[in-house]
Amino acid sequence: MARDSKVWRCGKYELKFDRPRIMGVLNVTPDSFSDGGEHLDTDAAIAHGLKMLDDGADIIDVGGESTRPGFTPVDPDTEARRVLPVVQALAKAGAVVSIDTRHVEVAKAAVRVGASIVNDVTGFTDPRMVDFVKESDCGLVVMHAGEVADVERPRTHTEVQLDTSAAAFMAQKAREAEEAARALGATGKSKRAAKAKLISGMVQPMQPQLPFDAVAPVADAGQPTPASSAADSVAFDAPGADAMSASVDAASSGDDLAAVMARSAARTGATNRTSQLRRFTLPDSAPIMRRVMGFLSDQARALIHAGVDRERICLDPGPGFGKDANEDIVIQREMGKIASLGYPTLCAVSRKRLVGAIAGVEDARDRDIATFGVCLGAIEQGANIVRVHDVAGFYQFLNGFWAIARPQPRRAYVALGSNKGEREENIRAARDLIAQIPMTCVSACSRIYESEPAYETHQAAFANAVVEIKTELAPLILLEELLKIEQKLGRARGKNVRANGPRVIDCDLIWMDNEVHGGDKLRLPHPGLGERDFVLVPLEDLMHNPARFFRYEGIDVKEPEDRVGHVVAELGTL
Repeated sequence: MARDSKVWRCGKYELKFDRPRIMGVLNVTPDSFSDGGEHLDTDAAIAHGLKMLDDGADIIDVGGESTRPGFTPVDPDTEARRVLPVVQALAKAGAVVSIDTRHVEVAKAAVRVGASIVNDVTGFTDPRMVDFVKESDCGLVVMHAGEVADVERPRTHTEVQLDTSAAAFMAQKAREAEEAARALGATGKSKRAAKAKLISGMVQPMQPQLPFDAVAPVADAGQPTPASSAADSVAFDAPGADAMSASVDAASSGDDLAAVMARSAARTGATNRTSQLRRFTLPDSAPIMRRVMGFLSDQARALIHAGVDRERICLDPGPGFGKDANEDIVIQREMGKIASLGYPTLCAVSRKRLVGAIAGVEDARDRDIATFGVCLGAIEQGANIVRVHDVAGFYQFLNGFWAIARPQPRRAYVALGSNKGEREENIRAARDLIAQIPMTCVSACSRIYESEPAYETHQAAFANAVVEIKTELAPLILLEELLKIEQKLGRARGKNVRANGPRVIDCDLIWMDNEVHGGDKLRLPHPGLGERDFVLVPLEDLMHNPARFFRYEGIDVKEPEDRVGHVVAELGTL
């Protein structure tokens, strides 16, 4: 019930979660970890975005800066040049577009050209980003980004630490870092650099601690350093010198996120492990989840206090950002706790390190099948949105699972029209074939009406009707079945056929419960719904005041005199 009742308001769109929504990843970058450079060209990026929509994506997440471990920061102007033409083209095609950025300048420009969601990997810790989004109506993705989240967030309450051994160690290290920075008289960038250098030689805040009798190698020290006490913890690799240098350089530049991901790369690429055995396979979830959930709930509450509507906020625990594979697996297993906060929840694990660790797959491009399994686990825990690279594969996977595990008939309307041959018999034949579609039934029919031709007027009058159906099929699957019916009854489609010319049958999916979709193959609601008299009049047989209903759904419904294809007569019952 909680899953079904959540709503995510994203600009002019309202996303509902009676089924999980798919967010397709579109990286317009030269250096993303799994598909860098493939879609850097604007035309290639737009084409790939449209293909993902036709493959089943509900949202397209467009990013112009790679934030992989060890990434190089990109300035806002470069990022904007990469993403804005792509965002504009996809929004024009009816897509729900998310802009994946931490730069307020890019977010503003993207929303102005059509983006409906701002996906901020730094979790809206920038006050300028908060000032912007509170004045807009876009949806927001609040992400936890490791130490960036822990350092930057304002403290709105007194924290209570229960895991005292790890807490005491980390508190002491934090005090040492601050005191050293003050002793050096450092401010601004130099202070961050000094702090980064101190922090880089110790265990990071999100990592479990080593047992007291273990020895942790430290890059900057000549002697081993005893680590903190936690009997059920895990020993980590020593950072490599190059990666550690990159971490300090990133911090010196003032880019905290780059420093976090550089340290993450250092942990990934290190090879020296201690021989200390662990008591448990994974670290304790309590301190990890307190840190992640504390940040996410604090930021959501701060946004609400700033004036952002609660239904605009979505939460993302940020897998891979300042966390290792063990911590990410713990978080994915505990997604139900994040979902219990009451906001839509995003699972963004596609092709990441934790998936590779689980499946034993080194190449990120080969991790899609394991990604599907992790995403399914998150969905079972209450995740509402999954962010994936392989949209077509996951769409098939999800439809297969959902059909068996979540019986869910939904209402849809199909408009039928014919102006060739036996018009009324063509419509009745189409109705009978619709009733034979798997997992679908016809629940009600309008009368048959005669209408003037629309758009191309030099042709015979049409017979029109609307059928109400109940279906458990996904919209794109249902569309394919309707196209098969058109073909079976003799409807020809193609480049050489007039788009609005005479036809034996037309089977248009015009509306479906809780579905919004864009792209070349299918648009929902149908873009012509509000202007077609030959659709709205038959709908009056099936619902009370369809004009009011669809206006409430956000559709621009024209007054009768301003519509096209006016109904001129009633032909009989269907």
